[in-house]
Amino acid sequence: MELKSQVEVEAKFSVTSDTVVPDLTTIMGVEQIVSTKVHHLSAVYYDTEDLRLTRSKITLRRRTGGTDDGWHIKFPGKTGRLEIHHPIDRGTKIPEEIHSMVRSIVRDEPLSPIAQVDNERHETLLGDAAGTVVAEFCDDHVSATSLKSNTATSWREWEVEVTPAAPSTLIAAATEVLTRAGAAASKSPSKLAMALGPDLPTEPMVDNDLDPNSPTAGVIAALKRNRDKLLAYDPRVRRDEWDSVHQMRVATRELRSHLQSFASILAGTHHKDVSEELKHLAATLGVARDAEVIAERFKDLCDQHPSGIIDAASGKQLHDDMLAEYAAAHQKVVAALNDDRYLRLLDELDELIAHPQELADPDPTPASTHVLLEQLRKSYKRLMKLHNKAMSDWDGRSSLRPQQEQKFHNVRKAAKKLRYTTEAVGDATDIPTGQLYRACKQLQEVLGNFQDSITSRKKLLAKSHEAFKRGENTFIYGVLYETEVELSRRIMRDYPAAMAAVTQAYQRL
Repeated sequence: MELKSQVEVEAKFSVTSDTVVPDLTTIMGVEQIVSTKVHHLSAVYYDTEDLRLTRSKITLRRRTGGTDDGWHIKFPGKTGRLEIHHPIDRGTKIPEEIHSMVRSIVRDEPLSPIAQVDNERHETLLGDAAGTVVAEFCDDHVSATSLKSNTATSWREWEVEVTPAAPSTLIAAATEVLTRAGAAASKSPSKLAMALGPDLPTEPMVDNDLDPNSPTAGVIAALKRNRDKLLAYDPRVRRDEWDSVHQMRVATRELRSHLQSFASILAGTHHKDVSEELKHLAATLGVARDAEVIAERFKDLCDQHPSGIIDAASGKQLHDDMLAEYAAAHQKVVAALNDDRYLRLLDELDELIAHPQELADPDPTPASTHVLLEQLRKSYKRLMKLHNKAMSDWDGRSSLRPQQEQKFHNVRKAAKKLRYTTEAVGDATDIPTGQLYRACKQLQEVLGNFQDSITSRKKLLAKSHEAFKRGENTFIYGVLYETEVELSRRIMRDYPAAMAAVTQAYQRL
């Protein structure tokens, strides 16, 4: 069954039982009341015993009444909360489509009711001069029970949620009118938080108790940041949001890079096992990511080709073929995310972050800054070694042969590792690594564009063979192939300057 999603942009206000709702048409941007209704809503919230979803600022509920009966998941976001909706059925079993969205957080832990919230909602739709709804005002009279401690509470609150048609100033204008009427900005993040009361966890689950000045703490902080990024992008990948596969792959690769770069700081072999599992996940994500990139690249090549000889139908077929490859690869990614192997990887990552094995060296541990800088030096030294090897048989102007292209691919991987190491060192120390990080990123982008062009050429060659076997005209493939050859040459003109910027930034540390 198809899931629906929307981003909620809203403001909540605390009010007393006798606060009078003001004239809502005095809100700048509101010209009329479109409709008023009263809904009786009843919602049961679900979470694990240790409230993993609540700690992650995610809510999962089954709500009846109103206009959107169903299962709802709300995720935090930069501009508002993203709500995923699944139609309700007769039972109370959580639908698999909904459960899968939070599986990376809850793992194998059962989800059970933790709170019930009943709400008499007085809903008013606010419109502009044309009658287009720009906002929804809700006067909520709430009764709630925490099912963990069987404690009840009640309160009244107002909500204003804007629609895409609303002017950007409407929330601020509504806040001014409502606070003047006696409302106060709500200090509670959600109705669930109010319902749980003292049962609401005030602290996130503790990851570890490392000495913050130890080198291990700096490494683990970097691992934790990317573990959290991986978890955040899991539901987005499942929903097939644009660029989500790429971002999840970046988090996976950065995790693996840290484990490899800082292997001398971590004891035992656990981190090596985790690194191998991350490699497997990154490979699965990589197939989908490559197809996604090449699909868009083919579209741009065909749409913008200066010759004008590529007809729209041929370009569309090429693009559609790659979209089909991406769809198949994305299905395999989702299957991997539903596999126990992935959940075990997440468990192992959590264990590594919570209980890292530090080196048991009888000698005093070197200062954190010294140890991390040594890893940075090694990463830079490897980059320069591969750079010199790649430049040994290239004049900086001519097209690269396949063997030469592979050498620059190795440089790109080394630049990526140096960038990740630089970020970890910058986060864990006071060393100003920003310039080096930016230089590495720019070098990585140059070589990344170059690699995309190589991948595109390989795919065009394969597609041309398939088309030839079907008896089709393969002219378009040859034209685009040569276009990519020229693009590769142009891209690599930026390489020397990008590498020089990395060298200069490193020498300034």
